[in-house]
Amino acid sequence: MAQTFELEGTLKHILDLQTFASGFSKREFVIEVPDGKFPQMIKFECVKDKTAMLDKLGPGDTVKVSFDIRGSEYKERFYVNLNAWKITKTSGSTADDGDGHRTNSSMDASFDNEPDMSDDIPF
Repeated sequence: MAQTFELEGTLKHILDLQTFASGFSKREFVIEVPDGKFPQMIKFECVKDKTAMLDKLGPGDTVKVSFDIRGSEYKERFYVNLNAWKITKTSGSTADDGDGHRTNSSMDASFDNEPDMSDDIPF
């Protein structure tokens, strides 16, 4: 039986839905998780009908992600995917007013005012 995990962080990116010729579809997203001086950017994927979980979320939302770790091998190369099967909005900068309309708080603007730390890479 597969072990399940949970991780809480701030939603940073939601990528476009990908649909393949076989009919399989997936959607990837990234959350930022505090980790001391250097936060971690963790990429997850939702597959098939689970892709709809991202429709009511946006960057800046604080979420808790329940996921499985999936591994595979193809031509002696190994791949690991974090397969999200539940996303719960815990708090954050955007809210749904019940009619599917999103409202933004001042936290969205705070991301625009952060200093450029692109040259402060830890490695």
